[in-house]
Amino acid sequence: MSKPFPKEFREDVVRVARGREPGVTLERIASDFGVHPITLSKWIRQADIDDGVKPGTSRSDSAELRAANRRIRLLEQENEVLRRAAAYLSQANLPKRLYPLVKELAADGVPVAVTCRVLTLARQPYYRWLAHPVTPAEALRQDRVTALTRAHREDPEFGYRLLADEAREFGFPMADRTAWRLCSDAGIMSAVQRRRRGKGTKPGPPVHDDHVQRVFAADAPNRLWLTDITEHWTGQGKLYLCAVKDVFSNRIVGYSISDRMKSRLVVDAIQSAVARRGDVAGCIIHSDRGSQFRSRKVLTVLAHHGLVGSMGRVGAAGDNAAMESFFSLLQNVLNRRAWATRDELLWIERTYHRRRRQLGLGRLTPVEYETIMKPPAALAA
Repeated sequence: MSKPFPKEFREDVVRVARGREPGVTLERIASDFGVHPITLSKWIRQADIDDGVKPGTSRSDSAELRAANRRIRLLEQENEVLRRAAAYLSQANLPKRLYPLVKELAADGVPVAVTCRVLTLARQPYYRWLAHPVTPAEALRQDRVTALTRAHREDPEFGYRLLADEAREFGFPMADRTAWRLCSDAGIMSAVQRRRRGKGTKPGPPVHDDHVQRVFAADAPNRLWLTDITEHWTGQGKLYLCAVKDVFSNRIVGYSISDRMKSRLVVDAIQSAVARRGDVAGCIIHSDRGSQFRSRKVLTVLAHHGLVGSMGRVGAAGDNAAMESFFSLLQNVLNRRAWATRDELLWIERTYHRRRRQLGLGRLTPVEYETIMKPPAALAA
């Protein structure tokens, strides 16, 4: 294909043709400049249009029209990329890899540069992938890492075992050891809360014997409860939470929150648990030797509902380790955002009770475990 004549050359030829002497034909001028007479006629006609002598589309209008057409075509391509990407990513069982989508769009006429710009992808890695596509094993590994990352983003306090459970729910089964290796390589770590050291005060004498002896097991609901108090800093000061946990299913059956760590905090938590569980006579409720648990109000509530008190030893955190582990997990959740109301405790019902699977429960949630293990008569009640 021959190159177009320069603009200056066309203007010179048209100027000579317009100012030609009488008797000089356009064919002669065209022959002198080495162009075809029809081409020269087109140049003169376009020059008349540009000068406003004749009606028609000027060169500037044509350039603007071509630019507008290019912008329209580019917008259509961008819309097609967004439409195809939305449809591609909405498929639940399809691995979320965008490079195959870029390749499909390129085959349909959408430039790679446009697709990568809309999807915020770098073109160089795409071309490397195109030259050396990933193997099925590498693709499966990336899909598993994506599933683990997604589960970690939803619940940062989940460990690798629970993340593996969530990935299985997403359709990417893997062994716990594989999940640990992938999480380690990808830098996916559970939120870790450093425990604060105690104040060093000496607790008073126990008012109950230790009926648990670190055996945190129960063969039925409402046989063994654990309770303790934790604190959390907020913008308005400290808030205190007292929770009651049923060892049978690890379910939090009652809790209370207050800005003061008084015996009323424990009383409200026990009353909440009794109201939810009903007849709890004979149930052992185990705690540490905090003054709140040794108060007269708490002893009165225990006696009123037929609960059996139990207390661990001084300075032995393992005597109530099952409850301490729950509070450690809860603090990891609370530290992710400000906590000033009861709204944050919705995590207990929404995630801990209904989504967090536990190894001690056979990888079931507390609600699932109680539903399966409770006798029909208890469920009917």
